[in-house]
Amino acid sequence: MDDRYRTRMARWRVPLGLGLGGLYLVFAQPTLGLLAGGSLIGLAGLGLRAYAAGCLDKNERLAVDGPYAHTRNPLYLGSFLIGVGMIVAGRTWLLGVVFLVFFATVYIPVMQREADDLRRRFGGAYQQYAARVPLLLPAGGQKMQGGARFRWSRYFKNREYEAALGYAGAILFLAIKIKLR
Repeated sequence: MDDRYRTRMARWRVPLGLGLGGLYLVFAQPTLGLLAGGSLIGLAGLGLRAYAAGCLDKNERLAVDGPYAHTRNPLYLGSFLIGVGMIVAGRTWLLGVVFLVFFATVYIPVMQREADDLRRRFGGAYQQYAARVPLLLPAGGQKMQGGARFRWSRYFKNREYEAALGYAGAILFLAIKIKLR
């Protein structure tokens, strides 16, 4: 895949995601049951993101422990689960298809670009890690020595609370939308 495309997707992923989120809020037709079920899926994704952020020292060391022992991109996998949960909660099946296309065309190239960066930065250590641990979907990875454990200070340094606040706001919006119907 063209590196210019990967770079563009890295730059545009947040604005495009916000635009998709705006469409979602307009077209979501939640029911109480789907909101509950979708919220559970989203909470699993939010928990995975929180755990991953608490194990990550960005740009300082190669993260290989905790959720990183099973997937090289637990933050993106968590985001994917949040997205699926929101699609279920909002009963927006057409936007669900759009979300899947968005994720495949935006986030897969971004993950590949980040993998290239980590390969340049950490060399052989990243090569060994990437040979054992899949890009996105989890596998039974092995814990590597010398890794970091979850720390709340990392969670806050990585500003993961922003994802939690955004998720809570979206769930609250859907609940209000149900109440107002």
